[in-house]
Amino acid sequence: MISDSTIWAIRDFVSARGWAQYHTPENLAKSISIEAAELLECYQWAPQSPYIAEEHVKEELADVLTYCIMMADKLGVNMDDIIMSKLAKTKSKYPAEAVRNDFEEYENRHLSAREH
Repeated sequence: MISDSTIWAIRDFVSARGWAQYHTPENLAKSISIEAAELLECYQWAPQSPYIAEEHVKEELADVLTYCIMMADKLGVNMDDIIMSKLAKTKSKYPAEAVRNDFEEYENRHLSAREH
């Protein structure tokens, strides 16, 4: 997953600027959403757009990941643990043998879960 050196580099960056005081879970969640929208903007007119700036996509993805790392750090959660836990739940909800190449089955399971 994300290396400890990357996490510490982010912590050092934030600390050097005194920004931790603004990094509440609410503000970080907002920032994740804003940066995700900026990433999506890279594909706004695709496939009509003849050119997608790959470097810009990487930068926006880095912004999303950075805010996600900061939020996990702020909440004191282990990223590997929460991802593996969610993956296990999703595997149970959408077993490969049931949904592989069957969008209708996926959709039925998805909509059924939303009703409960």
